[in-house]
Amino acid sequence: MTDLELLEELKKIDTPTITNVVATYPGRAHCLEMYNPWTENWYTNNTLSCWYPELGPIAGYAVTCTYSLPDPNFKGLTLMDVLEAMDKLGKPSIFCFQQKFPGEIADKVGLSGGNMTSAMRACGAIGAVTNGPSRDIHEIRPMGFQYLTRGICAGHGAQAIQAVQVPVSIAGMDVAPGEIIHMDENGAVKFPADRLEEVVHHAKALLAEEDERVGQMLRARGIDEVRAIMSGHQYAKA
Repeated sequence: MTDLELLEELKKIDTPTITNVVATYPGRAHCLEMYNPWTENWYTNNTLSCWYPELGPIAGYAVTCTYSLPDPNFKGLTLMDVLEAMDKLGKPSIFCFQQKFPGEIADKVGLSGGNMTSAMRACGAIGAVTNGPSRDIHEIRPMGFQYLTRGICAGHGAQAIQAVQVPVSIAGMDVAPGEIIHMDENGAVKFPADRLEEVVHHAKALLAEEDERVGQMLRARGIDEVRAIMSGHQYAKA
């Protein structure tokens, strides 16, 4: 399959399954052990909320950016630089923007709204993830564009782009430009783009195994049958 077809396949798979394949269960048959599951920052923490869970999972290439207060000594970057990066990168893309505002205003920055979202959507983005709030939740809903953010906020003041296509850290997940981001209502996970085919293959195989095991569990009667079914399960104790 092409990379685009593989990304479409990822949209059929939930994010926890992707984390299981990427790194959660080292030593298991379908775990690729890309990261140490505890010491590396490869998935988001519990500080983010999903705006539109009904959209289901999405996956795309990371376009990164950092935002903060305007710097009088630096006025070189605009949203157009972000949009050009999206246009050049593989599609679809997911906008990963780190907010670096002072603590006293960090919760009051409704950063990405309807205008910004519609522009990103036109350039191939299908979702965004950020460590701060955004706004215009009603206006964005019909666009079919997903957001994972740390809350919602109605307004903001002056703000500025500090860097584009640089490594960012968002809610416990470190992201480099061009990595694959997979996200749904459970959160987001990242992995290298050159491992895309492997992740899809192992995730589909893992889901098939889990579906069979869950079906057996639903038909089980009593602890002896449950123990027998779980004897080969990745969650089972020795």
